[in-house]
Amino acid sequence: MNLGSTLRAILTFLILVLLHYTLRPLLGWRAPMDFLLLALLLSAIRVRPAAGAIIGLALGLVSDSLTPAALGAGAVGMTIVGYMASWLKAVFFADNLALNALFFFLGKWVLDVIYFTVEQRLGGIEVVQQVLLWSPLSAAATAIAGVLLLLIMRPLLEPARA
Repeated sequence: MNLGSTLRAILTFLILVLLHYTLRPLLGWRAPMDFLLLALLLSAIRVRPAAGAIIGLALGLVSDSLTPAALGAGAVGMTIVGYMASWLKAVFFADNLALNALFFFLGKWVLDVIYFTVEQRLGGIEVVQQVLLWSPLSAAATAIAGVLLLLIMRPLLEPARA
């Protein structure tokens, strides 16, 4: 990666973090888009698995700082998702929108399953409802937002041509 593509990746990362803390609260949906996860996935595919895990840990700690009741659940989930996303993209790399949508969907769903398992705030049928109903809806919204952002931000995300 050259300096220009690194700066574009950092700018994209910052835009997604900004969207997470500005646009997402305004929408107030029950199944919201997760722009932090999109920032994690788009940065994890550009680095090695250990760096993806570190980025996930940092983002998880930032998100957990706003929810002290579940401190650590987001950090564990994002660390695992960051590591796995970096590893999977290294093995199965493709620039296909449908594959990226599936990648975003699975990343969000796995993050939610890990988060609600580690958090242990919900019990019984509430966990099943969250993991099988609301998490897939949130994952679908995140995947749609991710694909739209890929289409809009394609000039920022593509490597510079010489």
